[in-house]
Amino acid sequence: MARTTKTDGRAPRRARWLRTLVAIAVCGTAVGGVAAYRSLTGGSAERPVTMDEASRLALSRLNLYQASPVSVTLTAAEGGGVVLRVSGVVDYRTHHGVGTYQTTGSTGSTGSTGSTGSTGSSASSAAPLDHGLIVWDSDGLGLAPALDGSPSWQQAEHIPRSGWSPRSYTADPLDAGLQLLIELGADRPDNQMLLAQSGARWLGRDRIAGRDYDRIAGPRAKGTTPGTGPDGGRSPLTYWVDDNGGLRRVTMRMPGLGTPTTLEFTGHDGSAKLPEAPWATD
Repeated sequence: MARTTKTDGRAPRRARWLRTLVAIAVCGTAVGGVAAYRSLTGGSAERPVTMDEASRLALSRLNLYQASPVSVTLTAAEGGGVVLRVSGVVDYRTHHGVGTYQTTGSTGSTGSTGSTGSTGSSASSAAPLDHGLIVWDSDGLGLAPALDGSPSWQQAEHIPRSGWSPRSYTADPLDAGLQLLIELGADRPDNQMLLAQSGARWLGRDRIAGRDYDRIAGPRAKGTTPGTGPDGGRSPLTYWVDDNGGLRRVTMRMPGLGTPTTLEFTGHDGSAKLPEAPWATD
């Protein structure tokens, strides 16, 4: 059930980009430029963050950690009309995540899984290509067939470690999103002064599910110049943070893809208990 790893010439460049991206998210800054992304928005309202906004952004990772386990949803476009969606929970104390995944794609694409049908039709619509259970941590991910309709963490407990198909992360959008997702929580706040000095910018204010959030572009990599290039020197990461430092959404732009990977956080899941089976020693 594991997806085929792409081996085109973009993979090494994406791998370098991903290492820098994770460093920016975790440390607030990184050596080397990140030029292969586009800004999410433009407009004259954009400005440097205030110290209050930087403080709330700095608290967001600690708030995620303290809210564990947290309900999450990841949506990633793989190109060619293929979209992957992961829904599950993450425990930032153990850096373990578990959920279900579903792959959908155009019915007219050549990447479908061998079903018969007319290949000459110009019409296309999203169709399920694959689905199952997924677990992930800081080192990689594992896939397994779904058992039933119960919560993913309950199903995963009944699958032994040998029942998972594990692999290391690649530079594909799904893997990049999972790797970033597992690193976002931390047991201490970031340095608010460093965030402010590293180019975090306020982009606007949005309302999501009845709550207001500041939309903030994260810190830039060292070596980038504000206002230059097609991206304006902006970070590939954008955060939606509420007045208490609660993180609701993160988007990231990846090289060569026009659609950003989106991470959604919907709060503490008090019923979830992450399984030991996928990580237990046999």
